[in-house]
This record gives sequence, C-alpha cells and structure tokens, in this order.
Amino acid sequence: MIDRSIGRISAGLLIALAAPTSAQVPDMSGFWSPSLEPGPRDQVLLDQLPPDTVLVEDTGVEEFPRGEFGGLKLTPPALRHAEQWQPENDMTVQRVCLVPSIVYSIQGPFPFEIVQTADVTIFKYEYFDQIRLVYTDGRAHPPANAPHTKMGFSTGRWEGDELVVETSHIAASTITNNGLDHSEDVRMVERYRLQDDGRTLAATQWFSDPAVLENNGARYIEWGKRPGEFINPYECDPSFALEYAQIGRNDE
Repeated sequence: MIDRSIGRISAGLLIALAAPTSAQVPDMSGFWSPSLEPGPRDQVLLDQLPPDTVLVEDTGVEEFPRGEFGGLKLTPPALRHAEQWQPENDMTVQRVCLVPSIVYSIQGPFPFEIVQTADVTIFKYEYFDQIRLVYTDGRAHPPANAPHTKMGFSTGRWEGDELVVETSHIAASTITNNGLDHSEDVRMVERYRLQDDGRTLAATQWFSDPAVLENNGARYIEWGKRPGEFINPYECDPSFALEYAQIGRNDE
C-alpha cells in the first residue's frame, strides 16, 4: 500500500520552498517622503525600461508649461484636446477637488506609507487620501469590462529584489497637468527597488496608451524613509477655487 502522506508532505515542502518568504524579499514597509534632490539614479531600473520610451522629467514639484509634454508624442486627437486646455478649466469649484489617477498622482510631492504582507501590499497616499491595494497572491486581472477607478487594479510580483507592479482598469485622467489626459485603456508598470542604504526607495513608472501616445512614457522617482512620521489628511477644500478666481480678477 502506497503511503500517500509522504507525497503530500513532499508536495507541501516544494510549495513552501518555492513561495517567497519575508526573509527573501526586501521589507519596504514604512513612511516614505519624496526626495526632491535625489542622488545618482538606479541604472538597474532604468536599463529595464522598454524600447521607444521617453523619460518624463516632471516628478516632485515640477509642472510642464502649456504645450510641453517632456518628449511624449501625442496622437492627433490627444494633441487637439491638450491645445484646448486652459488652466482655469480645472480651477472651478466643481473640478478643483477631482481626484487624479495614479498615473499622475504617484509623481507628486506628497508622501505615502507602505504596509507590506505576503498577499497584499498597501500604499496609503497623502495626496487626496487615496488607498491602493497591490495584490501579490498570484491573482489575475479582472476582465476588460470590469469597473475602472482612479487607482486601477494592481497586481505585484517579486523579481529578485524588485517589486514589479502592473496596473490596469485606470479611469481616464491626467498624465501631465497641462491638458494631456490618458484614456481608460492606459497600462502602467512600476518597478520598486530598495537601495543599499535601506533608507531610499527608487522606482520607475512606465506607461503606455496607444489612443493618446505614439511612444511610451516613464518617470524615475525616489523617496526617503522617515521613521516616526505619519500621513496627514489631505482634505481638499473646493473653496480654494473661489480664491483663485478672485486673484485672477484682481490681476485684470
């Protein structure tokens, strides 16, 4: 008679050996604040960007002026849309507190907190009080007709010491804050890598959207670890738009 328990034990041992443990992957948990003056860039991350990708230099407090898109090549419909954009269009009571998508908000000058577990990594962003779940339990992305949100649907996997995050189902929103918007078919891939000092987190954010862009875009971003700090509430106040309008009238 075959002892099936031996087979079950062997199979379980193989699964345990194959599954990543907390000792095998870097711990990225903690409070991270943007490094506005980063040092040398992580070339390992940059070398993995796909061909036909331009590095968009607008991270942190940088904003492109009207008509500048950092090397991104817009499709004719996207260019017409951007040319019609005016700053005051977004500075109304109805629009000033609209939440941007993760494609734009990840590059802003705001901190976030990471809570890392085996099955899910949680990003808690200060910008617009957003929460993002990155599933690392092997699940697939939902079908194309599933709901789209500003955070999208994210799955993650470990490739050595890199956390690779793929995001789909992102609701149409901003790429650059000057009229360039992505469609709901945008695809985004991020690679996060903890640097040797253990206090710096570097990432590339790659995105592709053939309906809007004729090439692909990417950003390089770094954050510094700040133990003991906490995420503050963002609490966007739409009355800011009224102040903006008053300033505009005073300048006339």
